[in-house]
Amino acid sequence: MTPKELALALAKALDDKKGRDIKVLEVKDLSTIADYFVICTASSTTQIKALSDFCEKTMKDHGEEPHHIEGHRGGIWVLLDFSSVIVHVFMEEARQFYDLERLWADAAPVDLSGILTA
Repeated sequence: MTPKELALALAKALDDKKGRDIKVLEVKDLSTIADYFVICTASSTTQIKALSDFCEKTMKDHGEEPHHIEGHRGGIWVLLDFSSVIVHVFMEEARQFYDLERLWADAAPVDLSGILTA
């Protein structure tokens, strides 16, 4: 799968588990860290764990293992690094604090219509 296909599969996985305000940013022309960031808000620490676990399972089903995982699954934020795609799952307050959409404002947002449910 291409990095974009992986990012879209992760966005869909987050949506399937009721993640909120899901965004995919294309950062490949701005950074060597990754090609895409997938950002999502969770409603509880339990949901952060469920969302991150489901992302891992989804990528494993596509033959991808996480390169690195940061944050505590019982905490307010988790980062899953799949090399070309980095997933950030936040509680609302942490997402507002880190404000990745503002920090990466030059990144191109990826159209998720047809991927996410309404």
